[in-house]
Amino acid sequence: MKFDFHPEAEAEFLEAIAYYESSVPGLGEDFSLEVYSTIQNILSYSYAWPIVEDDIRRCLTNRFPYGVLYSIESDRIYILAVMHLHRHTDYWKSRR
Repeated sequence: MKFDFHPEAEAEFLEAIAYYESSVPGLGEDFSLEVYSTIQNILSYSYAWPIVEDDIRRCLTNRFPYGVLYSIESDRIYILAVMHLHRHTDYWKSRR
Protein backbone atom coordinates (compact mmCIF):
# COMPACT_ATOMS: atom_id res chain seq x y z
CA MET A 1 0.00 0.00 0.00
CA LYS A 2 1.14 3.56 -0.62
CA PHE A 3 0.64 6.77 1.33
CA ASP A 4 -0.01 10.42 0.54
CA PHE A 5 0.11 13.56 2.64
CA HIS A 6 -2.62 16.15 2.79
CA PRO A 7 -0.80 19.30 1.55
CA GLU A 8 -1.06 20.98 4.96
CA ALA A 9 0.20 17.84 6.71
CA GLU A 10 3.22 17.75 4.40
CA ALA A 11 3.87 21.44 5.09
CA GLU A 12 3.74 20.98 8.86
CA PHE A 13 6.03 17.96 8.58
CA LEU A 14 8.59 19.97 6.60
CA GLU A 15 8.30 22.89 9.05
CA ALA A 16 8.96 20.57 11.98
CA ILE A 17 12.01 19.12 10.22
CA ALA A 18 13.34 22.65 9.64
CA TYR A 19 12.66 23.62 13.27
CA TYR A 20 14.51 20.62 14.69
CA GLU A 21 17.38 21.05 12.23
CA SER A 22 17.79 24.71 13.20
CA SER A 23 17.80 23.74 16.88
CA VAL A 24 20.43 21.02 16.63
CA PRO A 25 22.15 20.04 13.37
CA GLY A 26 21.09 16.51 12.46
CA LEU A 27 17.99 16.51 14.66
CA GLY A 28 15.75 17.39 11.72
CA GLU A 29 16.96 14.32 9.87
CA ASP A 30 16.41 12.21 13.00
CA PHE A 31 12.86 13.56 13.22
CA SER A 32 12.12 12.82 9.56
CA LEU A 33 13.45 9.27 9.92
CA GLU A 34 11.28 8.76 13.00
CA VAL A 35 8.15 9.99 11.20
CA TYR A 36 8.89 7.79 8.17
CA SER A 37 9.42 4.83 10.51
CA THR A 38 6.02 5.58 12.05
CA ILE A 39 4.47 5.74 8.58
CA GLN A 40 6.05 2.37 7.76
CA ASN A 41 4.42 0.94 10.89
CA ILE A 42 1.09 2.38 9.75
CA LEU A 43 1.51 0.81 6.30
CA SER A 44 2.32 -2.56 7.86
CA TYR A 45 -0.36 -2.52 10.58
CA SER A 46 -2.95 0.01 9.41
CA TYR A 47 -5.70 -1.06 11.81
CA ALA A 48 -3.48 -1.40 14.89
CA TRP A 49 -3.78 2.16 16.20
CA PRO A 50 -6.77 3.69 17.91
CA ILE A 51 -9.47 5.67 16.20
CA VAL A 52 -9.52 9.27 17.42
CA GLU A 53 -12.63 10.33 15.51
CA ASP A 54 -14.83 8.74 12.84
CA ASP A 55 -12.36 6.81 10.64
CA ILE A 56 -9.23 8.78 11.63
CA ARG A 57 -6.51 6.89 13.49
CA ARG A 58 -3.40 8.12 15.30
CA CYS A 59 -0.01 6.44 15.56
CA LEU A 60 2.54 8.00 17.91
CA THR A 61 6.21 8.46 17.13
CA ASN A 62 8.67 6.97 19.61
CA ARG A 63 11.28 9.67 20.14
CA PHE A 64 9.41 12.91 19.47
CA PRO A 65 6.10 14.21 20.88
CA TYR A 66 4.23 13.74 17.59
CA GLY A 67 1.41 11.67 16.26
CA VAL A 68 0.58 10.82 12.67
CA LEU A 69 -3.15 11.08 11.99
CA TYR A 70 -4.37 9.10 9.02
CA SER A 71 -7.31 7.48 7.30
CA ILE A 72 -7.32 4.17 5.51
CA GLU A 73 -8.53 4.64 1.95
CA SER A 74 -9.20 1.90 -0.59
CA ASP A 75 -5.84 2.36 -2.30
CA ARG A 76 -3.68 4.28 0.16
CA ILE A 77 -3.07 5.67 3.61
CA TYR A 78 -3.97 9.36 3.65
CA ILE A 79 -1.99 11.35 6.22
CA LEU A 80 -4.04 14.24 7.55
CA ALA A 81 -1.58 15.58 10.12
CA VAL A 82 1.88 15.22 11.58
CA MET A 83 0.71 16.63 14.88
CA HIS A 84 2.71 17.95 17.81
CA LEU A 85 1.01 16.42 20.85
CA HIS A 86 1.36 19.49 23.07
CA ARG A 87 -0.57 21.82 20.78
CA HIS A 88 -4.26 22.31 20.05
CA THR A 89 -5.42 18.88 18.93
CA ASP A 90 -8.44 19.75 16.78
CA TYR A 91 -6.77 21.94 14.13
CA TRP A 92 -6.61 19.16 11.54
CA LYS A 93 -10.35 18.43 11.40
CA SER A 94 -10.99 20.70 8.41
CA ARG A 95 -8.60 18.59 6.29
CA ARG A 96 -10.94 15.65 5.75
